[in-house]
Amino acid sequence: MNKITSTHSLLWKLKKSLLWRNLGRLFFLFLLFFSIQVQAQKPSPKLLKGIGVFGAITQSAHYYNNTETVQKMDTPFVYNRFYPQSHISKELFRWGAGVFIELSRRERVRWQTELEYCNKGAQEKELLNAFTGARSDTWQKNKYSYLQWNNYLKFYNPIGYNAHWYLLLGVRLEYLLRKNTPVFSDVSSNFPRFWFSGDVGLGYEFPVYKRFSGFVEFHWNPDIISHTHELTKIRNRTFELRVGAVMRPRKRSIDDCNTPRYNGPNY
Repeated sequence: MNKITSTHSLLWKLKKSLLWRNLGRLFFLFLLFFSIQVQAQKPSPKLLKGIGVFGAITQSAHYYNNTETVQKMDTPFVYNRFYPQSHISKELFRWGAGVFIELSRRERVRWQTELEYCNKGAQEKELLNAFTGARSDTWQKNKYSYLQWNNYLKFYNPIGYNAHWYLLLGVRLEYLLRKNTPVFSDVSSNFPRFWFSGDVGLGYEFPVYKRFSGFVEFHWNPDIISHTHELTKIRNRTFELRVGAVMRPRKRSIDDCNTPRYNGPNY
């Protein structure tokens, strides 16, 4: 009898131990599930930080590098090898326009993605004599129109009175819509349909009305890789001055980090 009683007691203690262990595990899983649900229910900062439009003035030039120029004096009768000669074109002023959105859950670092219609090109004088270097007296324009998908990391910094300065670092993916290349056409007309270029921009944003702000930006937009055609390499460089407006959504309390506000001594 005592053996039976002791056996039952032992089994009961074992079941009780297993029960508490299982209850502990269930309680731990409940706490984990509850904490996940709480985190999921917490409001997070808005992903959309702004929507904007801009117009631009572009200033672009082409850098020509004929890789055979150094051999010119050794082969004076092979003129076509030195056409076009190495040189920097005259600046060409044109225009651009685009739209963009800013996305991020952080305040200071953002992703800006935009669609832009951008005109680039250069002013050139046709080469009349490849050996002597004589050129035409008339400037002509090589023009290129691009549809661009531009993407930047935007470092956004407040400077007081709801104004901000910011730095843009990114890449432009370019699709050549049309071209007009009367000068050095053997080379200048062979730009690829799809291309990419780098971009560094600096901007200043200032409040205008409620959720609307204005901004001014200056961009340096160089080709990362030269366009190559036979013996000649061409690299485009564009400066771009933008003026535009951006609408920013109304902030929620979480966007202000729930900072308490002082309402005076009598509040």
